[in-house]
Amino acid sequence: MTVWQSGRIAIRALRVNKLRSILTMLGIIIGVGAVIAMVAVGAGAQARVAEQIQSLGSNLVIVLSGSVTSSGTRLGLGTQLTISEDDAYAIQREVQAVQVAAPSMRGAAQVVYGNLNWSTIIQGVTTEYLEAREWALAAGRPLGPEDIEGATKVALLGQTTTQNLFADADPLGQIIRIKKVPFTVIGVLGRKGQNSWGQDQDDVILVPLSTAKKKVIGTSQANPRAVGAISIKIRQAEDMVEAEAQIRALLRQRHRLQPYQDDDFWLRNLSEILQTQEESSRVMTYLLAAIASVSLLVGGIGIMNIMLVSVTERTREIGLRMAVGARGRDILTQFLVEAITLSLIGGVIGIGVGVAGSHAINYFAAWRTLIAPNAIVVAFGFAAAVGVFFGFYPARKAARLDPIEALRYE
Repeated sequence: MTVWQSGRIAIRALRVNKLRSILTMLGIIIGVGAVIAMVAVGAGAQARVAEQIQSLGSNLVIVLSGSVTSSGTRLGLGTQLTISEDDAYAIQREVQAVQVAAPSMRGAAQVVYGNLNWSTIIQGVTTEYLEAREWALAAGRPLGPEDIEGATKVALLGQTTTQNLFADADPLGQIIRIKKVPFTVIGVLGRKGQNSWGQDQDDVILVPLSTAKKKVIGTSQANPRAVGAISIKIRQAEDMVEAEAQIRALLRQRHRLQPYQDDDFWLRNLSEILQTQEESSRVMTYLLAAIASVSLLVGGIGIMNIMLVSVTERTREIGLRMAVGARGRDILTQFLVEAITLSLIGGVIGIGVGVAGSHAINYFAAWRTLIAPNAIVVAFGFAAAVGVFFGFYPARKAARLDPIEALRYE
């Protein structure tokens, strides 16, 4: 008896007990669908983290003002501006691994255009900022050295700010007022999206650092050269850990910190933090897939149970087949093909359920999902393997029946 003939007999046997066959396949359907949907949810989370890493800029290190001690009291992070433009230029000049170091200041202000207004973030930056953040322009020109040196009143708008102030109109060349100071729009930034803290990076206006200090944000009385942050881009071929150590050592030296004193700045590799989140998302994906795979095992046990019942019900049929010349391997093949057929049909339906479930999660729960073709292949292959594994024992039991005893069975 060929495999094709065994398959036809298996399909005929399954059609005799349609409801029982459907209920048997249900475990496989749920298992395959759950694996595909859970992996899609995990892959969507990983893709989101990858986008956040890309939006920050690759090989990015951020230096922020840290904690200082005054009269024996340790103040919180950022309570005093402890880093300066000179620190940024020293880092770029003295640390070989650094491609650019961009000092910046940050504040909030109400922006007015015509009869429209919008509260947004104002960032005073230098010409190196866009390169450090790998931030392209959608239109217009970037800030030039003459803008920084001359403290010109020009601005680059983020996508969110542009939409709220200008809608579909062209903002280039238009005059906006920031704290009643007129600024000319010279460019529109490309879209960045949200960062890992859920903050809209496109809700921003970039102005020259010198202009921000003189006209918008103001300066520190203790140190007019002080800035709020330094964005540092490390060269691609360089070791990030070694570069961070060199930056820390340089800043401690410049700030005249003794070995027993804590850093008065806060240095973080944001890409490394987000990559750690990506690893966590990957582990969670594997965990969800493993949990969903339990359904496949339960479905396999259901197949074994039904196949054992089927062997018992068809004992006389098996004896009759053997009596007319069927060999043990023919009986083994017949019942094994029947079990595999149940698994494969359940697997195909499960793929449809998993894909539909992934889209439903994306639509109703607003969770990003990403259907991975390899997850579909693995889930379907696992379903077939379950059919072979759990169908072998009942098939082997059927093949070993004594024809005479089988014919006497009632």
